[in-house]
Amino acid sequence: MAVTSIATAQRPSPAPYDVLVVGAGFAGAVSARLLAEDCGLRVRVIDRRPHIGGNAHDYVDEHGVLCHSYGPHIFHTNSERVWTFLSRFTEWRPYEHRAVAEVDGRFVPMPINRATVNALHGLSLTESEVADHLKALAEPRDAIHTSEDAVVSKVGRDLYERLFRGYTRKQWDLDPAQLHASVCARIPVRTNDDDRYFVDTYQAMPRDGYTAMFTAMLDHPGIDVQLGVDHGDVPERLHPERLVWTGSIDAFFSHRLGRLPYRSLRFELETRRTPGGRLVQPTGTVNYPHERIPYTRVTEFRHLTGQSAETSTLAYEYPSAEGDPYYPIPRPENRELYHRYEALANSRPDVLFVGRLARYQYLNMDQVVAAALVAVERWPAVSRALATAA
Repeated sequence: MAVTSIATAQRPSPAPYDVLVVGAGFAGAVSARLLAEDCGLRVRVIDRRPHIGGNAHDYVDEHGVLCHSYGPHIFHTNSERVWTFLSRFTEWRPYEHRAVAEVDGRFVPMPINRATVNALHGLSLTESEVADHLKALAEPRDAIHTSEDAVVSKVGRDLYERLFRGYTRKQWDLDPAQLHASVCARIPVRTNDDDRYFVDTYQAMPRDGYTAMFTAMLDHPGIDVQLGVDHGDVPERLHPERLVWTGSIDAFFSHRLGRLPYRSLRFELETRRTPGGRLVQPTGTVNYPHERIPYTRVTEFRHLTGQSAETSTLAYEYPSAEGDPYYPIPRPENRELYHRYEALANSRPDVLFVGRLARYQYLNMDQVVAAALVAVERWPAVSRALATAA
């Protein structure tokens, strides 16, 4: 892998290439590796940012703590294929993520479990009693349309108000009653004491970090990487016949049908002294659902990395309407606009649209990897090229 930046490259490499991959995150890196390794194609990867890894990029700060540049990225999957593929490029450190929510001055497990219910309702219920208790609190719905429906139909109004509504309003700048049910429906509710955030078969963190994993993934003689370069910066004469697009689908089409809305994030980092290597927080992430607190959650990276140090770095997460696109806003009118762009994309068989932004869909990291693995295999533009070469 040859890596250059717009600041250091005197001119684009004159070497021919068969595919241009726009974006060096999971979707782009996985696609590039498959196209180069399995298809034997010459691939150029570009990214407007000065680093690889997309939103999963991490770095070691001045205190020696491995930090995630764009918020916590916790790897988990049930897909053996995804796990096997990524394991080629990293060793893993076993890690099961846990989170708590600060409610009325106390920390309670999140997602909701038996301990959460007992703590907030002042009870000592068994598993079966918790199930009955939540059933009694639930507000039945004939149909689940909104995120409010999804939560109150499971746990009732009190837990909805104390754990979900404020957090969601901060995150999306919309009430849960205005959001598709999928936003909150993906958060489980448990009646036992399992306090893991995820229950997937494979749960771990890349031992040396995500950036190291991406470096290994892109380390192939058929892949060149150029950073600090926007798609529009690439001269027309260097455009190949095939393109992998991992950016916003509306941006590809110059927003001709209108802009798809996103929520963004900004982060404030804090370093605290931790004598003896102690940790500041009880878990890797602490959620703050009350609206009086402007941030939604705080992540302490050393929980995720397993590092021991005399300092600890924490990231405070503030949702924002401005900034890089993070989360597609799941409302019916936005999906309708996306489908109009999707129709345009279907008329471009030379372009492979893959990843969160290209599909306008919230996807976990493993889902992006899985989608890229399948998409490259099924891309007719590659199949025709291989058939012609044969």
